[in-house]
Amino acid sequence: MKGADLQDVAQEALHAHAEGVLQAGGRMQMVYALTSGDGGLELRYLSDTAEPRRFIVWRCRPHGDPPSLAGLWPLLGWYEREAADVYGLRFAGHPEPLPLVLQGTGMANGNGRRNLPAVDAEAVQQLPFGPVRADVLESAEFTFLYIGEQIIHYAPHLFFKRRGMEQRFEGRDLGTGVVLAERISAVGSVAHALAYCQAVEAACGCAVPVRAQWLRVLLAELERLYNHLHYLGHLANTTTLKVADAEGKLLAERAKQINARLTGSRFLRGLLTPGGLRRDLQPAEWLGAELERLRTATARYTARLEASESHLDRLITTGVLPHQVAFDQGATGPIQRASGFDRDMRRDHSYAAYAELPLTVPVRGEGDAYARQRVRIEEIDASFVLMQRALLLLPDGPVRAACAPLPGAEGLGWSESPRGSLFYAVHLDANGRLARVKVKSPSFSNWRAFPSTVHDTNMMDYAINEASFGLTVSGCAR
Repeated sequence: MKGADLQDVAQEALHAHAEGVLQAGGRMQMVYALTSGDGGLELRYLSDTAEPRRFIVWRCRPHGDPPSLAGLWPLLGWYEREAADVYGLRFAGHPEPLPLVLQGTGMANGNGRRNLPAVDAEAVQQLPFGPVRADVLESAEFTFLYIGEQIIHYAPHLFFKRRGMEQRFEGRDLGTGVVLAERISAVGSVAHALAYCQAVEAACGCAVPVRAQWLRVLLAELERLYNHLHYLGHLANTTTLKVADAEGKLLAERAKQINARLTGSRFLRGLLTPGGLRRDLQPAEWLGAELERLRTATARYTARLEASESHLDRLITTGVLPHQVAFDQGATGPIQRASGFDRDMRRDHSYAAYAELPLTVPVRGEGDAYARQRVRIEEIDASFVLMQRALLLLPDGPVRAACAPLPGAEGLGWSESPRGSLFYAVHLDANGRLARVKVKSPSFSNWRAFPSTVHDTNMMDYAINEASFGLTVSGCAR
């Protein structure tokens, strides 16, 4: 597989290999299933190594029930359950052998799909909340078991609107794949399209022009900017700072208007394509000036947030995600960096033109809602620096190279989205069309880690905690 080292691993050796990754300081990323050319099933396991920084993919042809690795690597639990639902597999020894993404399937223990623990105490109350929620929030059901204001157990149930996006890629041409990738999660259109394009380019051996690489950085950071500004406004809303809510979302709106003026799309769609960009962009001097004005306004805004004691009081010590739990459950992006992990795909597995640019990676160790806010504020500052530098050094030249499909090829691509690490594994069929596309989205990872921060907390802090994670349901459910 281009973009990663491909290794064949026997089913009986999977556990030993997974232990080896842990002992070497690496990390498992995901597992997915696909139908091979002869009609049989394959499992692909993705991991990365600490030194040197590289990705490894294991290819395993299961016979009987493959062993679950979720006991050793809890973050693989959801991936195994997803593969079981979609491909009919059964992972032997799985700690939670229950359906995940398919609706209408019963679950053991008498609580239906919620999978709640048995509780025999009159004081414990059960509150099912959702799937329809107030405002414009996405569909999800959350079940709380609580006493008074204390939450003793929390169970999210997602995937009400699972669209089967991975299956929609099958049989499509490479260009149509970009359109689908951009629509998996609207607020991550660039990140998804970029990871997809880079997977296709790796598979087909395409060399992207240098100017396109630099413009891809600019687009990715513009997307990060409006996401983080909207995040700050939404978080302020949950702490009842209504003016700060309005101002944060106004700043996000100004960022989207810059996007529209530059590209014609507020969400920066319709630009990326395998081989580069569909068309050139001419930022000129106006973009640098607009970004500087927005940077000044953002700095004033974040300074006022930092000076609002009532806001900080609600964030500090709320929703703590411990370092080890973040690692075990697969937290990514600002969530893992707020829990003490110095990891960023732009630096550690550099792509586009990031290796040519100064990148500050903010890290906090507290793991609470305030740390998650601080990481994003500092990432906003870093994005402004990156974009101004990219505009200053933007080279001339073409923005697109030919990227012809290579029958039977497969490639791995990635990007650091506003919410964390995003992977695309692309497999082409004998006709050069898409046979299988696997998407590892950051919200799928962070939703798994989130419940760990809810148990044994206060009901009044729940909305603040959820907002501090910046999760999307569409990015998880796909």
